[in-house]
Amino acid sequence: MSRPFLKMNGLGNDFVVVEARSAPFTPSADEVRAIADRASGIGCDQLIAIEPGEGVDARVRFWNSDGEEVSACGNGTRCVGWLLMQASGQDQAVIETKAGRLVASRAGERLVSVDMGRPGLAWRDIPLAREQDTRSLDEPLYEDEALASSPACVSMGNPHVVFFTPDIDAAPIKTAGPMVEHHPLFPEQVNVGFAQILARDRIRLRVWERGAGLTKACGTGACAALVAAARRDLTERTATLVLDGGELLIEWRDDDHVIMTGPAAVDFAGDLP
Repeated sequence: MSRPFLKMNGLGNDFVVVEARSAPFTPSADEVRAIADRASGIGCDQLIAIEPGEGVDARVRFWNSDGEEVSACGNGTRCVGWLLMQASGQDQAVIETKAGRLVASRAGERLVSVDMGRPGLAWRDIPLAREQDTRSLDEPLYEDEALASSPACVSMGNPHVVFFTPDIDAAPIKTAGPMVEHHPLFPEQVNVGFAQILARDRIRLRVWERGAGLTKACGTGACAALVAAARRDLTERTATLVLDGGELLIEWRDDDHVIMTGPAAVDFAGDLP
């Protein structure tokens, strides 16, 4: 049987979204890689399946382009939330993920806010291989003067490390990213963020995503960067994150929940080969 999909993107972070509520969708790692391949497949950063769920609008699964299933994807959740709200006509959608239950809400024309829940800040939450102060690691991960300050770690349902740099254009993202992603301190590997503080309410961010490489935007990475910056008093608890694909508004509320607001777009529809 043919399997319809939508190609979607959140700030250029792109997804193949498969409807799996009427028939199960269980791709192998090889099949995920084939779909995600930009030369011979459809091409995407992540593959997403929308499945039936108990007491929620849908259950959602995510795979990185390397074929590995992951727990969370902020931009992908925002895109799925928009789809579910379009279908239901409601202004809210409850989504079950491996990282927990997330709530998406309409925030304007093609704008969606997602309550990403509470950040994980303990070293076991990330997880790390050994005890560390996640506000500022005391273990060198990569030696470069553009990344001189100690990085911070945050879990947003998936692991993130955030380097703060005075000049993001000078940061060695394509060399440091893959090395830090596989550093032994991170037993589940890690998403690697490179953040430049532009103002108390504005952060420039680029993210080397675990299993996907350098992407145009990373929703959970934006959440992690804001939390890491606010914990060091580099910014307020609300800021605009400027990514290669556009801007996200991130708010770390007083109730400890992180709210991400940004656009969702449909590129085209098709059938999986």
